[in-house]
Order: sequence, then C-alpha cells, then structure tokens
Amino acid sequence: MFKRIPAILGLLAILIAAPLPARAQDVPVVVAAADLQFALVEIADAFKKDTQRELKLTFGSSGNFARQIEQGAPFQMYLSADEQFVFSLADKGLTLDRGTLYAIGRIVIIVPHGSPLKADGTLADLKAGLADGRVKRFAIANPEHAPYGARAEEALRHAGLWDSIKDKLVLGENVSQAAQFATAGGAQGGIIAYSLALSANVSKHGPYALIDDTGHQPLRQQMVLLKKAGETAKAFYAYMQSPSARAIMRRYGFVLPGEQS
Repeated sequence: MFKRIPAILGLLAILIAAPLPARAQDVPVVVAAADLQFALVEIADAFKKDTQRELKLTFGSSGNFARQIEQGAPFQMYLSADEQFVFSLADKGLTLDRGTLYAIGRIVIIVPHGSPLKADGTLADLKAGLADGRVKRFAIANPEHAPYGARAEEALRHAGLWDSIKDKLVLGENVSQAAQFATAGGAQGGIIAYSLALSANVSKHGPYALIDDTGHQPLRQQMVLLKKAGETAKAFYAYMQSPSARAIMRRYGFVLPGEQS
C-alpha cells in the first residue's frame, strides 16, 4: 500500500500544476469606448469560441475610464476612442506600453422616424432647422470626456452651428447614451458613432448619414494593456489584430490600420 504513495503524490502534483479553466484562472475586465458596444461583443464571442477564454466587457466614456484607471481600477485592457487618453496613461506609467491603433471612427447625424429634420450629412438641414424652429433638442455625447462628443462639437463648430445649437443640446454620458437620446423621440436628432448607427438596434429607429470627416479631428482609437494584464487579456489584445476581429470591425464601419484612405 505504502509503495503507491509516491505515484499518487506525483499525480496530485500534475493536477495542481495543470492550468485552470479560463473562468477560474483569469477573467479580465476589459473596458471599452461605447462606440464598440456591438462590435466588441461579437469579437469577444468569436474569441471565446476560438480560445475557450472569457472576458468581462464594460462600455462607457473613454475619459471616465481613463480617470478610473488613474485611480487604480483593476482593469486589464483599455480600448479608447481617443489615442490621447492612452498616451497620457502611458506617460504616467500605468500601461505596459503606448498601445496600438486599432481603428479610426466616423460620426453620423441620425434622426428618429417622424423627425422634422433630414438625415443630412452636410448639416445644411440642421442649420435650416435651427433657423426655422424645427430643432428643439439635439443629442451628442458629453464633449468633456467622450471623444465622439468632442468630435461632434468640432463638426458643429466647423459648420457654424455651435452658438445656435449649444443651448438645445442633450448630453449623453457616452455616445451610446447619446444614441438613445437622439432616437427616443424626445430629440429631433443627434450626432453619434457610425458603428452604432450600423447596428440593427439603433438603425431601426431612423435614418442616418455620414458627416464629412474633414470637419473634425480624426477619431484615432487606441488600445492598450494595463500593468495588471494577464494571459487572457494579452491573448485578446493580439486577437483584436487578427483577420477575424478586423472583419467584424470593418463591418461596423471602422477604418482599420493599414487601410486608411
């Protein structure tokens, strides 16, 4: 009987050393800009299917996430809608490096069904609507911490509409909430992310049109691994640059690195 103990101990050592299932071993919190709400869920599902690894996705304002990271939030990966937030975190020593450009975003004007406004990407009808009183409320993300809101403000300023529209703005905490405000019927329209407008959840509420990207700074979207990143987060970071992930991002209207026009 006692002669079998070493063999049993050896088996136990092998079991202890074997990697745990991804759920128990490493389920990283990945925080992402709200414009990724639909695209990233698809990518995470594909990642799980291909690797049997799980993630916890949280969406919100890029600026708010950057502030939480500075305050010590236990995130492992951060996908920002503005590269400057990533660079600032990197300069403060909170990331593994300065990250990778994963996409360039676009903005659209969207109007709910029944709105007196047209989905006019030149913003000419918005200008006319402000002049003739058709516009009472118009939604964008908060420019102070949401990159899509900042780009919306730039586009409105470029079109000469900021002074006449700023008192009519309904500000979303992030661009996903702005999309809700813009399409719920309480506003006559809004400026949101193209990636959200392309989703079935949003497009069913009304038409949209791309806004010329020469009227605002580019939405250069940067991702980065944080200091506490584990193996699953690192694997997902690499997966985001794979053909499978890029195909999904392309389908949601993002311009991808190496494919800029």
